[in-house]
Amino acid sequence: MTICATEDATKLDSPHRTALTIAADGSYAARLARHDDAAGSWFPERWTLSGPEPYAVPLPGSQPEEPDSQLLPLTDGRVLIVRRVADRFACSLLYPTGPGTGELLLGAVEAAELTLLPPTPGGSLGYALAPEAHRTVLWLMHGGAHGPERVTEIPGRCSGGVWLDRAGRLLALDREWDGRTKTVLVDLERGGATGPLLQITEDSNDRLLLADPDSGLLLVRSDAPGHDRLGWGVLGSSRPVRFPECLRPAGTSVTPFAAQPGQMLAPESCAVAFRMDRMDAVSGAWLGVWRPSGRELRQLPVPEGWLAGAGLWTAAGELLLPYATDAEPCGVARMAIPLGPVEGAEPAGAVRQVEPVGAVGPAEPVGPERGVEPVCAQRPVELMRPVQGPASGAGGGERPPAAGADKVAGGGIVPGARTSAEAAGGIVLDAGDTDNRSTASAQLRALDAEPQRAPAHPQMCRPVPLQQAPLAAR
Repeated sequence: MTICATEDATKLDSPHRTALTIAADGSYAARLARHDDAAGSWFPERWTLSGPEPYAVPLPGSQPEEPDSQLLPLTDGRVLIVRRVADRFACSLLYPTGPGTGELLLGAVEAAELTLLPPTPGGSLGYALAPEAHRTVLWLMHGGAHGPERVTEIPGRCSGGVWLDRAGRLLALDREWDGRTKTVLVDLERGGATGPLLQITEDSNDRLLLADPDSGLLLVRSDAPGHDRLGWGVLGSSRPVRFPECLRPAGTSVTPFAAQPGQMLAPESCAVAFRMDRMDAVSGAWLGVWRPSGRELRQLPVPEGWLAGAGLWTAAGELLLPYATDAEPCGVARMAIPLGPVEGAEPAGAVRQVEPVGAVGPAEPVGPERGVEPVCAQRPVELMRPVQGPASGAGGGERPPAAGADKVAGGGIVPGARTSAEAAGGIVLDAGDTDNRSTASAQLRALDAEPQRAPAHPQMCRPVPLQQAPLAAR
């Protein structure tokens, strides 16, 4: 599952809470539901999504919940809940125990504000941010040895929260500092060491909304073009962020919430699902689907009662949208969205040189009925030339290995650093969407094989003298 930050498109400084939070592996989900009584009181509800049919289990406590209580489903079926109690936040684990609800108190954190981060990729830990005026404390709410543990303190006021890898080591946060908001990287395996991650221009406000670890696709919101717009880039690439015109529909806010998994090193073919809302709030939310190689934002209807902003892509390519109605209080709609193949995609990054592949092996006999010209004995068999990189030395689209986080933590800018080709600000406006495939692929290493368009070589073997090689025809 792709993890993204929740964000209000109309008010960037206030979080837009999703109606349902889904665990990292898609097995469970949790939300605050309301009783049908006159008071309409709130109670936690856990959804099981891994079985043949989804079903909900209420987890009511001894008293009704406040509407600002926060829930985080874990992959073991328990639900982490954070409640405000006076000047602190109490943290507990909820789980069903027959007809009742079991609760395990983990501890409390003294803070004026506390916000749970999206589920970790592993699904067993829970983190939270406690922002203050000039600093933000990152807390491990569940998974520590003795209740909530303080992880690190980050200068500035942080919000958002996007996981960049499958191991749950790299966390991206949007930090407000000196009147500007930039995305920074937190390395949890190095004690919370931080470094810059996203900076389009020095004066712009740049926020990371979504990251797909498989493809390296990043969805950002920035005012670098002059006003807030959605753009996309590739993790580890030095190419500029692109701002497609199709992601700016008139009078509509667009918020990404899920990305198609399994698109290994192919960000241009990674589909993204968006929640779309009219800014005048006349109608409810609906669905938008887009991918970088396309030139349009497809707008699709959603099931009645959709819990707006909630959903996930499966490995099989289905988009799951949870919904709740009076007739069906726990349902999941499966949408098979035909996206079509990526046509005309070309490698965008530089290809490093490789060693010569050696002599070409003997050709198989070809019957004359196939119309193949006879092999000329006068032409010697030549060795395959090595693949050459571009002469201009353009920045490649390679993703750094995980060890590259050490460089980030040391203060180096990785994907957001500007190169000489981006001196004008590192911005590409796709006014006509003429080509959305120019961003380099997020490759872990340079290509060790030939491009996909090149025909495969025969199996390498001992060179054969031309006089002994079989000929197609005599």
